[in-house]
Amino acid sequence: MRRRTFLQATTAALAAGAMPKLAFGQDNIITFGGSVPMTGAAAETGQNVLQGYQCAVKYINEEMGGAEIGGQSYQLDLNIFDDASDPARATTLIQRQVDEGISFFLGSFGSNIVLPTCSITEAAGRIMVQAGGGSDLIFTQGRKRVFGIFPRASQQFVSSVNMFTSLDPAVKTVSIIYTNDAFSEFQAKGARQTIEQAGIEVVDYIALPAGVSDVSNVLTTIRESAPDILVCTTHDQTSILIARQMVSTETNVPMLYQTLGPQTAAFRDALGNYANGVVTQAYWSERAPYSGSYFGSAADFAKYFRANFDRELTYHMASGAACIVAYVEAAKQAGSLDLDAVRDGLDALDLECFYGRVRFTQDGDGDPDLLGPLLIQRQNGEMEVVAPPDGASAKPVYPAPTWQERA
Repeated sequence: MRRRTFLQATTAALAAGAMPKLAFGQDNIITFGGSVPMTGAAAETGQNVLQGYQCAVKYINEEMGGAEIGGQSYQLDLNIFDDASDPARATTLIQRQVDEGISFFLGSFGSNIVLPTCSITEAAGRIMVQAGGGSDLIFTQGRKRVFGIFPRASQQFVSSVNMFTSLDPAVKTVSIIYTNDAFSEFQAKGARQTIEQAGIEVVDYIALPAGVSDVSNVLTTIRESAPDILVCTTHDQTSILIARQMVSTETNVPMLYQTLGPQTAAFRDALGNYANGVVTQAYWSERAPYSGSYFGSAADFAKYFRANFDRELTYHMASGAACIVAYVEAAKQAGSLDLDAVRDGLDALDLECFYGRVRFTQDGDGDPDLLGPLLIQRQNGEMEVVAPPDGASAKPVYPAPTWQERA
């Protein structure tokens, strides 16, 4: 059988805006279509997700000899284009891939792109497995062929509040800042509900426009409220903006918690020592006790990734790889590449692997009891797991040092 490595050789052309040429008529090749932000506002995390897809394809093709499905061996191919963080571009080109016959899709990063593109694949009877969209709207409108590695946004805060209620001194007040987009707003609503149910007062609940460039007025309010924890359900660049302006205005809180941003090298590079003490979510850690037949353990995945890729490892790479693994295992269990059979295989999937236990709800999002986030905090430059306690590598630093003390 012909052996090839499919690692998106056309990435440079795609980033430049060229439409990928789809590889049809090639025997025993499974092609995954889709897009990620290789440029634009979400490029930092988009590139991370892309390398997760690439890592799983490389491992399955080269280390496992391909995917054995229904008695035949298949090589995997990626046909991923740069959507430039632009929903309009993504929908146009996803529709073109649908028209050209792609059956299996991988998602972009950001609910603002995943939501319209999964509507296209769903209407066409195709399948999408994705690690970039958590808005409730993706999973509550009756779709049957869209699967997400993460729980929906409104169910992502249980582990966070469990940590809040364990802190000493006790957390009495929380302020919430969110951006007005499909993911962040749902996550903020879920956070507020879960926090208030725990008996903690939400003293501020502040919406930011998606394209915000200044939060100084908002931070004036935060200084007046003086919450024990500031929760920001914001995307990467907005999280950096908020943290930078908190430093410059000396807006100190005992804990700054930002759901997206602090996981990335860009956040570390932008904030330097000020990144220490910031808490964020992570859906995977190489220190977690997960293992299975793909890659081996979580630590083995990290070792393999670092041996083959240059980007700093974040959970997004593991989440992207888990999408490919879920597809392959579902097809294996179905013994077929028939779309309905693979869909049913994903629906029934219950897989222990390097990423944890992968199982989807009846609506297609990640089971919140199994795939909810870990809490991580940058301490002395290292990302430490601080919750839940049974998976923690360090205790949370709370109250955090002031910005002046971190300089």
